[in-house]
This record gives sequence, C-alpha cells and structure tokens, in this order.
Amino acid sequence: MFADRAKIYIRSGKGGDGHVSFRRELYVPAGGPDGGDGGKGGDLIFEIDEGLNTLNEFRHIRKYCAGDGEPGSKKRCHGRDGSDMIVKVPPGTIIKEAESGKVITDMNYDNPREVILRGGNGGKGNMNYATSTMQAPKFAQPGQQAKELNVILELKVIADVGLVGFPNVGKSTFLSRVTNAKPKIANYHFTTLNPNLGVVDLEGADGFVIADIPGLIEGASEGIGLGHEFLRHIERTKVIIHVVDAASTEGRDPIRDIKVINEELERYNPELAKRPQIIAANKIDVFYGTEEETVITLLKEEFEPQGIKVFPISAVSGKGVKELLYYTKQVLDSLDQKPVTFEREFFPELMANTDDKVAIEQVDEHTFSVTGSRIRRLLGYTNLDSEKGFAFFQKFLHENGIIDELEEKGI
Repeated sequence: MFADRAKIYIRSGKGGDGHVSFRRELYVPAGGPDGGDGGKGGDLIFEIDEGLNTLNEFRHIRKYCAGDGEPGSKKRCHGRDGSDMIVKVPPGTIIKEAESGKVITDMNYDNPREVILRGGNGGKGNMNYATSTMQAPKFAQPGQQAKELNVILELKVIADVGLVGFPNVGKSTFLSRVTNAKPKIANYHFTTLNPNLGVVDLEGADGFVIADIPGLIEGASEGIGLGHEFLRHIERTKVIIHVVDAASTEGRDPIRDIKVINEELERYNPELAKRPQIIAANKIDVFYGTEEETVITLLKEEFEPQGIKVFPISAVSGKGVKELLYYTKQVLDSLDQKPVTFEREFFPELMANTDDKVAIEQVDEHTFSVTGSRIRRLLGYTNLDSEKGFAFFQKFLHENGIIDELEEKGI
C-alpha cells in the first residue's frame, strides 16, 4: 500500500535538572557547593533518505521522541546530554503543524536535514550560584522543558513534468516509452495506484524528471476516486502534460476530458491551472482513414489559441514522442530553474514552552493563586526557609513580571 500522508507526534528531549549538593570530605569542613549542571535534551531532526519513496513506515510508528538530558550530580559532574532523534523521510516531504495546517519545512534536495524541535537546555547546578555573600546556595536551576508537536507529513514527488489524464489513456505506457521506469500496465482503470517517476534522457540536451500521476476523474478535487491521494503530487511540477485518448477507444470526448481535468486542478489549487500545459493526443495508431486529422484539428482549434500545444503521439509505436519531449524541454528551459518549494509558515522555535506559562487567579479578597510548571519545579529546588533561597525566589517573581501582574490585580 502506497502511503503519502501520515500524522505523527514528535517531541524533543527535556533538559536535565541542575543538582544541589555540597562537598563533604574529611578535613574539608566547608567544601562549598558542588552540584553539577544537567545535560541538554536531544534534538528532533528530520533528514532526507533517498532510498525512501513512501511514508509507509509512519503507518506503524507514530511517536518519535528524543532523549532527555540527565540531571547533574555531585562532585561537579555534568549530566549526559540526551540522544537526538533523527526521523528519515523521502525527498519531497512537507512537514505541517497538524492543527493549523501551516508548513514547518519542505524537505527537498536543497534542505536535506533540519532540526525541527530543539532540546531543552540543562539546568545549572548550585555550584554556579555561589558568591561572596551566598556561599552555600541550596537551590539549582531546573532543566528546560521539552517541546512537542503533532505534525502531518505529506509527500509531494519532486518532478519537472507531471502526466495527468483520465484512467486508461496511456500515461504509464508513455512513461515506459520515454524513461527506464517500469510501471504496471494493463487495459483496465486505475492500473496505476502509485505515482511513478522516470528520468527522460535527450540527445544533445539535459534530461528531466517526469511523474505519472495516477488517473484523475471528475470530482477528484473533492476527494472522489483517488482524488486527494494524488493531486498533491502535481504541485511541485513545472509543466503539465495532458495525456488524452484521442481515438476515443472508450467513447469519451478528449476535449471534454481535458477541460474536466483542468477544472479539477483549478479547484484543488488555482496555481496549478496557471502552469504551462502540453497536450499529448495519444493512441493515434488505432485511427482509421482521416479520423486522426479530424480529431487533431479539433483539439488544436480548441486549445492552441490558449497557448496549449497539441502533439499527436502513439505511446505504443513511439510516433510523435520525440517531438513532444524536445518541446517539453524547451518549455522547461524557458522557466525559472528554481525548484518548486513550499515556504515556511510555522516556526516551532517561537512556541512558548509550557514552563513559561504562569496562571494567576484570585481565590478570595486577600488570596491569589499563582500556578505554573516552572514555579512548581523551582520550588522543588529552593529552600524557602533560607533567607538566601527566599530572596532567590522573590527575584524570579520580579524578573518574570509576576509581581507586577499581581499588583495590577490589586494585591
């Protein structure tokens, strides 16, 4: 089963907590603080693997977590850093934030590796807080929280040219004729269930990558048939070749077929309808008498005034294919050579950590409740019975604007 979309949960590593301890050795009655720092949490990294061409793996494994940093320990020992989690994806994978659908990154050949979620920094041990006036700090810094996200992976194949058309019009036969790809070919609808890629080699010119997009039908943009499963793969292509059954071997009107496909492309993404298009009028080898001339004339009269060139071809015999390919290369060369990529819309590094959130509620006339995971952890490492520890906690409240907010509420 070909999978080109998956939803997964990702999380970076939490930073290790700083340690509170004091040096205790024989003949060293006041050794001072020696609590070490916590280790950094592991990063969550996406990386291209050119050996992959589907997202099948993500149907079975849906949770990817980096390692947490280890807490510091006594004798100034630093906690071990958490291990990074590297998630391998095929080239052309788009990573989106699940709730908003906004693009986080586009994993393509220009961007083969990217850190999506950075691990939390380790907390400082109490050895860092010793001063001339506070020689025995009984608190340490907690490690930063991990970051987590639900993301959607979408595979959009990387190809210069996309073949579109109704089922059974000869797209796979055409691909096998012009490339070394070996798609499944048979005389029934939806033979092709996976997008197939092939490289076209041209004598005296650079080649290009072509993709056979599985058969679209009317209503594809609304998810009918295989609609959304494969429309997304056309989004990266620079040129669209419409393959039509010019001989109407199944009784369909080739002109109507092209118009229907164009309407589906525009409904799905209006930008697709603006891409350069070429018509491959296939199956001319089964025409009788003057039928070919009549049908091709009608196609040219309908579409060439719109700037859409029509090429009569036979994918079986190869007639007209060479002319079509060289014209396609000419169109590609006239376009911007920059690959089609998707701009970043969501920035995980700007997400607020859960430990940054503080809630203040008035319980009664004289009591306010201040809650938050960062405050809870800080209290766990602070000795409020100590004047120095209490001053440290008060400083935290001031520096984070909590005292100001309480005063605004009337404390």
